[in-house]
Amino acid sequence: MSKAVIFFAPGLEECEGLLCVDILRRAGVEVTIAAVGGVQTVKSARQVNVVADALAEELDYSAFDACILPGGLPGVDNLKADATVRRVCTEFAAAGKIVAAICAAPTALAAFGVLAGKQATVYPGMDAPLTAAGAHYTGLPLTIDGNIVTGEALGAAIPFALALARLLAGPDASARVKSAIVYQ
Repeated sequence: MSKAVIFFAPGLEECEGLLCVDILRRAGVEVTIAAVGGVQTVKSARQVNVVADALAEELDYSAFDACILPGGLPGVDNLKADATVRRVCTEFAAAGKIVAAICAAPTALAAFGVLAGKQATVYPGMDAPLTAAGAHYTGLPLTIDGNIVTGEALGAAIPFALALARLLAGPDASARVKSAIVYQ
C-alpha cells in the first residue's frame, strides 16, 4: 500500500485538502494529514477546524511515497515558511517520489526550487513565480511532469486527486473511485 503525506497549514483551502484525503483513502492509499505550525488542529481559510493525524515536524518521512500541498491563502504562505515542508518537498523531488500541489501551492514548489525545467500549472494569474523558477506554465487544469503533479484550482481538485490515486494505487483503483463517486 502506498503512503502519502498531505500538509495542512493554517489558512488552507479545506476542500482541496480534504478531497485529496478522501479520494486517496477510497483508493487504498494510506494518507497522513500533517499539521504545519506546531498545533494539531488546523483552522482553514474559511474557519473550518481540522484535526490532523500528526505534527509535520514529528513524522518520519522515509516510508512515504508522496507529499501533497493543498492551496489556500494564507495556507500556502505558511507552507512556504515551514522548514519541514521545504525539506520534504525537495528531498522527495530529488528522490523521484511524487510531489503534488494544487491551486496556489505550486508557488511553494517554485520557491523550493523543485519546478526548474518542469511543466506545471497554478491558480490563474499566479504563474509568474513558476516561470521565474524555470518552470513552463501550462495553464491546464492538471499537469503531470514526471514525479511532479500540479492542479490549477479547487475546480480541478477531483481530477487532481484521481490522478494521484492512479499514480499511487494504480489505474484500477482510480477508476473504481471515479465510478463510485459518479464523476464524469
